[in-house]
Formats: sequence, C-alpha cells, structure tokens
Amino acid sequence: MSRATDDEPLPPPPGGVLWGLAGDIRALLMLPAALTMQVAHPAVAAGVDEHSVFRTDPWGRGERSLRSLQLWIYGGEAAAAEGRRLRELHRTIQGTDAHGRRYHALSPAYYSWVHATGFPVYRHAARYLVRELTDAEERQLYAEWLQVGRILGIHDRDMPQTIEEFWPYYRKVLADELEATVVVRELVDVGQPVPPPDRGPLPLRLVLRALWPVLRPPLARFRRFMTIGLMPPDAREAIGLPWTGAQERRLRRFARVVRAVVPVLPERLRYLPLAREARRKERARLAAGTDGAQRVKRLRSGRRAR
Repeated sequence: MSRATDDEPLPPPPGGVLWGLAGDIRALLMLPAALTMQVAHPAVAAGVDEHSVFRTDPWGRGERSLRSLQLWIYGGEAAAAEGRRLRELHRTIQGTDAHGRRYHALSPAYYSWVHATGFPVYRHAARYLVRELTDAEERQLYAEWLQVGRILGIHDRDMPQTIEEFWPYYRKVLADELEATVVVRELVDVGQPVPPPDRGPLPLRLVLRALWPVLRPPLARFRRFMTIGLMPPDAREAIGLPWTGAQERRLRRFARVVRAVVPVLPERLRYLPLAREARRKERARLAAGTDGAQRVKRLRSGRRAR
C-alpha cells in the first residue's frame, strides 16, 4: 500500500482501549452483533442485500472484513490507504431500499451509522467478555473510535464528537430507522444454509466438509445466541430480537469462562495476526526507551499502557 501523507489520519496510538479490545480473539464474538445492527438500517441492508457476497462467499467476506478492520487499528501508515480503498469500493453502491427510498453507500447518514455501531457494541460486550470499562476508558474508547472514523473518511461534522452527543443520536436512529430487515432475519436464522469453511489447511477443510452437516446446526445456534446476547439491549429491542432471562443467565455463565480462559492463553492464540505483529513491534520500540521494561510488561499482560 502507498505511504500515508502528513495530512492523513493515523490509527489510535498503541496502548489505548481499542488497541486492547479489537485484536483480542474475544472481538470475534462481538463483531456479529455490530454487523446485525448495521444491516437493521434499511438503506444499509439494501446495499448488503444487493451488492454483498455474504451469501455466496461468507467465509471470504468475513476474512476480508476482519483484515480491513484490523488494518484501521493496527495498520500504521497502511490504515489510511485501506480507508481510501473502502471508500472507492463503496462509491458505486447505490439503489433503492425496501421502502422505495434511494440510497448511496457513502451517504454520510448511512456510512456513519455503519461505523458508529462499533462503539456501543464494544462497550456493551466488554462488560461480559473482558470487564466493565471505567468512565474515562469509555470516553477514550469513543475518542479512538472517532479517530478510526477519520481513517474511513468520515468527517467530524457527520459524527457526534462527544459521548454526550452520541447517545441522543444513537437513540434517535434506534427509534426512527432500525427494523428487522431481510438481512437481519437471515443473519439470525439458524436454518439459513451456510457452506463449510473454505479457508485454512486442506486436511482441516476436508474434515470440516465431511462433518459440516453435524457441526453447522449447533454453530448456527451459537452464532445467533452471541449475536443477540452481545447486542446492547436497547438495540435488540428496537430491532425486535427476542432475549429471555434464561438466555441472559447462560450468556453470563459462558462469559465467566471466557474471562477466565482467554487471559491465560499464549499470545499466539489470544491475539489476531495483525494485532499480534503490531504488539511485537511495539514491544521492540518500547524496549529501546528509558522506561521500556515496565511498559513492555504492561503490554504483554494485555493491560493498557499508561
């Protein structure tokens, strides 16, 4: 990718809240909730329905989307180039939504909503899978998410610039725009056909293909469970997705296990590849500084550098 110019935004700095959340494997459990909130907006749903390959190539699309997200945060100077690539990719995506309204993928209201969903989902899901963020950390997370938005080409005028401004905007979208679109219903439908994974080592793919009729139903139920469970309750209610007290108790039990197991995993298993490489480079950089040893220790433990 081309080198970023001086006036292009860079990702949030290492050691921040987002740096710790987005590269942890627990983030994989959070992303379906954000995606479902995005496509609950009729304009976004129409764009995905008409232009995405999520039905025919779900694993490839998921892999590309995850890599793109990781570049926004851990890509350094490559982040700006990825942001430009995404805007160019969405430039021709337009059409008519289910209500007969014209849409364009880069319309500020729609493009900003797609990005905005990440903040409430990270904030809510962290309470279960990691820990509850402090007020200061929530504010930092929001500031860092705004910085990621700038990488994606979202102007400050198109996103609330403070948490105090964000929540009224968020609640208005929930009340006025979101619904159980066709794409939402597909994403939470446990009977929806999904092909076996076509990524990874050939022997593993062959085994998964053979076992897929047995594996797919419980995996589909788990995906629905985590998608709805890690979605903020007000968004879940706005879309009309059911959630019971028994399901909430199951989610809390599952989350306790995740919180106990993930922090003791070796780094190669705990962090996604781009995050792992970025952490390695940051440790090397910090080790060269005067207070490097203590800061490296904090980075290795997964805590935010202070």
